[in-house]
Amino acid sequence: MRDMVLSMTVIVLFAAVIYVFIPHDDSQDPLQRVDYSVELQSARRAAPYPLAAPQGLPEAWKATSVTYRGDGRLGAAWHLGFLDPDRQYVAVEQSDGEAEKFVASVSRGAERTDRTRRINGEVWVRYEGEKYDALVREEDDHTTVVLGTASEDRLATMAAALETS
Repeated sequence: MRDMVLSMTVIVLFAAVIYVFIPHDDSQDPLQRVDYSVELQSARRAAPYPLAAPQGLPEAWKATSVTYRGDGRLGAAWHLGFLDPDRQYVAVEQSDGEAEKFVASVSRGAERTDRTRRINGEVWVRYEGEKYDALVREEDDHTTVVLGTASEDRLATMAAALETS
C-alpha cells in the first residue's frame, strides 16, 4: 500500500510540474484553419469531373477540413468543410456516384423539398434534415451539395462562391 501511495504522489507531482511549466492558452480556438490549396490542385488533376471550391469568401470563413477519395463507395468524392462567420458548419461535397445515395449519405438523411433557389444562374434544390440542411445541384456527370448547420442564406453564399476553374 505504501509503495502505491508513493507512486501516485510521484505521478501527481510530475503532472503538476508539466501543467505549471508547459505553456498553454485556453483562449485559442482549438479548430485550426486548413490551407486546402495543395489538396485542391492534386484532386483537380485526379478527379473525373470539375471540382468546386469557393473563391472570394471573407476571411471570417474558416476552412477546417479537406479530403478527396477517388475510389470511394459513393464514387470519386470531394469534401471541403468550413465554419462560417457565426461558427456554423458549412461543407461542399461532390461526387460522380449515384446522386440519391450520395446526397442521403452526406446530408445525413435530409429530404428533398419542392423549394429551389437560383444561384449564379444555376438551380439548386433545397433539402431539409434533422442534422443538416442542404442545397443540391445535379449535373450530367456529378452532384454538388452545399450542406451544414448554417442558415440557408449562408449555404447560398457558399454556393455562390463556388468556382471550378
